[in-house]
Amino acid sequence: MSRLIVISNRVSRPNKSGNQGGLAVALAQALRESRGIWVGWSGEVTENFTGHIGFSEDEGVKTATIDLEEQDVDEYYNGYANKTLWPLFHFRIDLAEYARDFEGGYNRVNKRFADTTSPLIEPEDIIWVQDYHMIPLGQMLRDKGLQNRIGFFLHIPWPPTRLLVSLPHHTKLVQTLFAYDVVGFHTEEWLESFRHYVEREMGGSVNGDFVTLNGRTIQAIACPIGINAQEFAKAAVSDTANTMFEQVRRSLQHRALIVGVDRLDYSKGLEERFNGYARFLKDHPEHHRNVVLTQIAPPSRGEVESYQHIRATLDALAGRINGEYSDVDWSPVRYVNQGYPRDKLAGIYRAAQIGLVTPLRDGMNLVAKEYVAAQDPEDPGVLILSRFAGAATQLKDALLINPYSPEEMSDAINRALSMPLDERKRRWKSMMKCVEEQDISWWRQCFTDRLMAVRREDEAQKPQIEVAE
Repeated sequence: MSRLIVISNRVSRPNKSGNQGGLAVALAQALRESRGIWVGWSGEVTENFTGHIGFSEDEGVKTATIDLEEQDVDEYYNGYANKTLWPLFHFRIDLAEYARDFEGGYNRVNKRFADTTSPLIEPEDIIWVQDYHMIPLGQMLRDKGLQNRIGFFLHIPWPPTRLLVSLPHHTKLVQTLFAYDVVGFHTEEWLESFRHYVEREMGGSVNGDFVTLNGRTIQAIACPIGINAQEFAKAAVSDTANTMFEQVRRSLQHRALIVGVDRLDYSKGLEERFNGYARFLKDHPEHHRNVVLTQIAPPSRGEVESYQHIRATLDALAGRINGEYSDVDWSPVRYVNQGYPRDKLAGIYRAAQIGLVTPLRDGMNLVAKEYVAAQDPEDPGVLILSRFAGAATQLKDALLINPYSPEEMSDAINRALSMPLDERKRRWKSMMKCVEEQDISWWRQCFTDRLMAVRREDEAQKPQIEVAE
């Protein structure tokens, strides 16, 4: 059996708490089965990059990590990845920052990953590169002479052509994707945007799943990621989850709970969510004192200015809503800037009559699927979901809304609070069926089956790809 080599910005080592994310669990399982290695940045900063690889093995999962220089982190991670690509790929070109230093650092760090990883790779290994931090890595591995099967999966949206062309050297970046054998996206929309760019901007051609450019053909597929639905459903009835469930319900004093769980990020639509909830309180005074919105938003990327701004904005909004509508024994908003382990989150989800998942743009959004999986089948809550989340293409029985419209959000909250039990059960069963069938293992198998099916004789005859300057 071929080894699987996973390369991503960060690695996630198995831990006994069981509180790893679904992606980490799925990849760890595949790595154990194939005796593979997970390669990534250690998260540590070194004064001078040496290429030293730190090896570790935890619960049968081997990891190999490198330290980066402070300049690398500033230009590659905080810079090009999170100040340029992240906002652009989430359709926020107004927030994207373009700097030569950022692009130079991004390419330098990807080359460092190629230099340190290539000696670890054996001829029959299958390489799976994860996400926007590593787009050019496949080309750099080819430049080192590797002829392995190499796949790439993008976990965020692919922007429309009219936005992508705002990126300096956009064609050069996209050309590097043709060093891979299989490129994966969460939805048909992101896949179609990629195809459109290749056809219109690069003169490539599309034939089903096959995309050809300059004589090189790759497979580009839509393969939506899932969660470990059975494990999450079990976690929702664990002792830890039940304790959290009871704690939350006692604190509510028979009020209905609306829950949102998101990283503190402008793509998640948190400002619009607070405004939509405020509109609901204005439109429906009959629900005052009977409902509470709990927004859990652990901070992320605090060194990036736009994230500091969104935190300040949400602090002010939460204060304004509570100031306008609170009573001595009721506050309509609970705004929490900390994270919780998965089993405690499952208990919070299960206690909530409404799951409010309203990103402005999201590659998938697994919180929506976790909320569904955590529900009591006999008394499930209602999922309100943004039409602009990748998950909306699968969870069609959620109440789908435009997150930019406070009126739509207000109407959806009111409808969810009064929804009959029979309708709630019907909607939940439909969504749970999808969450269970297209789970994290299905996603992994969907992609790796395609990658493993690439013919080795074709690999041996790969043409060298010329990248435009």
